[in-house]
Amino acid sequence: MTGQTPGAREEHHDVIVIGAGAAGIAIARGLQKRSARLDIAIVDPASQHYYQPGWTLVGGGVFDADTTRRPMQKVLPDGVTHYAQAAAAIDPEAGVVRSGDGRLLHYRALVVAPGLELHWEGIDGLTATLGECGVTSNYRFDLAPYTWSLVQNLRQGRALFTQPAMPIKCAGAPQKAMYLACDYWRRQGVLDSINVQFHNTGGALFGVSDYLPALMAHVERYGIGLEFHQQLVAVDGPGRQAHFLVQNADGRQHEHVESFDMLHVVPPQRAPALIRDSRLANDAGWLDLHHNTLQHRRYPAIFGAGDVSATPNAKTAAAVRVQAPVVADNVMAYLNGEALSPRYQGYGACPLTVANGRVVLAEFGYGGELMPTLPGWLNDGERATGLAWQLKVHLMPFIYWQMMLKGREWMVSRGA
Repeated sequence: MTGQTPGAREEHHDVIVIGAGAAGIAIARGLQKRSARLDIAIVDPASQHYYQPGWTLVGGGVFDADTTRRPMQKVLPDGVTHYAQAAAAIDPEAGVVRSGDGRLLHYRALVVAPGLELHWEGIDGLTATLGECGVTSNYRFDLAPYTWSLVQNLRQGRALFTQPAMPIKCAGAPQKAMYLACDYWRRQGVLDSINVQFHNTGGALFGVSDYLPALMAHVERYGIGLEFHQQLVAVDGPGRQAHFLVQNADGRQHEHVESFDMLHVVPPQRAPALIRDSRLANDAGWLDLHHNTLQHRRYPAIFGAGDVSATPNAKTAAAVRVQAPVVADNVMAYLNGEALSPRYQGYGACPLTVANGRVVLAEFGYGGELMPTLPGWLNDGERATGLAWQLKVHLMPFIYWQMMLKGREWMVSRGA
């Protein structure tokens, strides 16, 4: 490991978990339940823990932002050593993590779950104008309330919603913000005075075609203009202009400029430098894991989960809920010299809030295979339902805070 400090303090643990987000905490809790004797450490500098799936609802005026966060010390498992530092480097050959303060943390098994990085600087001019000039994003805790303020105050003009290249966390979130805004404007009687556009870097509204009819019904209901193969590359906040790089059908590119009164931006996303610049990454910079065991392809003592993973599943909290027991089981199997379980099949879920009170609940695995966890008469996935809204607004936060983060592995056998 480069950059070692001579005489650095060294610590030894059975399992080290990098990241105290949904994946890291759920896995640490799961390991504790499987063996009370394990010495587990979590490495993460954050002082707050956030329920990020709630930020779309904050931007839609349903949740208050403060309900989506809790002090980190309130959610960390008891008995786990917490290093309130960022992980600076990983040496997979030596089995060592170097923390931000220079300590060398030795492990028998490592769980890598630091999440992903929102690359705001990847769009020219964006950071200088976020939170003002009508430019917002539900992908930040402090900006989601600004989204709701903009929605409430806009009575006419042009509202643009953008989506970057995949992969991103919660691929449905860019359009969820748009649908909730449009539903509010419709209820206020001003939607016909607002030109709503969805600019997507990709070529499809949603990656699983089974859900497209239900989504397109709401696109048409709201009169949304769909613009595909258009990547947001620059924002002029004071001038109220968004610059897009358009991919033509013949492969050529040109720049297109749109004016706006409101601009909801989803930034490009990538793995943290800790992973993308390390030997643990695949060619695209993501944590290189076996798709079904979630063990690293080259370093058997290393496992991963959550948004940093190269596995081709949706990057959602629902995916983490199913991944966590698989990782906990397989870490224990590795430590005990037993065979690993290859049971993760890519489950992820995206509750698409197409209106206040209505959700299209998309549940799918690798290759877009539908993986519903509810019987069809409760949720068929082909239409928006009030029941799915109740699940999204009431049940899912409860499952997150009171079950998932406490190691209660409920409803995971079918989705794995």
